[in-house]
Amino acid sequence: MRVVPTGVPARDARVVVILTNRRNAAPENILVLAPRLDRADVAYLAPAAPGRTWYPQSFMAPTAANEPYLSNSLRVLPELLQQVVAGGVPTERIVLMGFSQGACLTAESTVRHPARYGGIVLFTGGLIGPPGTTWNSEGSFAGTPVFMGCGDADPHVPASRVDESEQVFSRMGAQVTKRIYPGMPHIVNDDEIAFAQQILDGVRRTA
Repeated sequence: MRVVPTGVPARDARVVVILTNRRNAAPENILVLAPRLDRADVAYLAPAAPGRTWYPQSFMAPTAANEPYLSNSLRVLPELLQQVVAGGVPTERIVLMGFSQGACLTAESTVRHPARYGGIVLFTGGLIGPPGTTWNSEGSFAGTPVFMGCGDADPHVPASRVDESEQVFSRMGAQVTKRIYPGMPHIVNDDEIAFAQQILDGVRRTA
């Protein structure tokens, strides 16, 4: 697994942020969020997607259409989390953050592996699966703060899937804040960055 770091070393950080990039992008692409987040004492780790994509089709395509890529990609975040925790950083000081395809992967991975994380930030993403999918993961997020933001007519992520995902995270004990932005293009806007900063600040206060 190739992981691109920026910020302070993870061993010296008050917060470790795992950033997951969109389709057709290198890890360096998602790391441009680090200066926008503008917080000291934070380590950023961005894993690289094989072939620059986590899975080939839409996140709402039939699951078989995204295999074996999806199953392989869903191993990446748990393995990276395990490495960070083994380095002495508890999950309560780890924030998982992704944009677009990376946000979908982050959502699906954390629902499959719930814990008390420092936070989960989903910029234009939702849980993976075709229409009619139900998510019945066991376990609890134990109050983990989750932010979900999306445009009301995003070409890749329907707001209805964000709503479904919010219900799953809430049912599993997360404290969810959701914002649907009228007319927002496929970007990360400044309001979303402000919510992410609040989550980082909450972890930094207790680290």
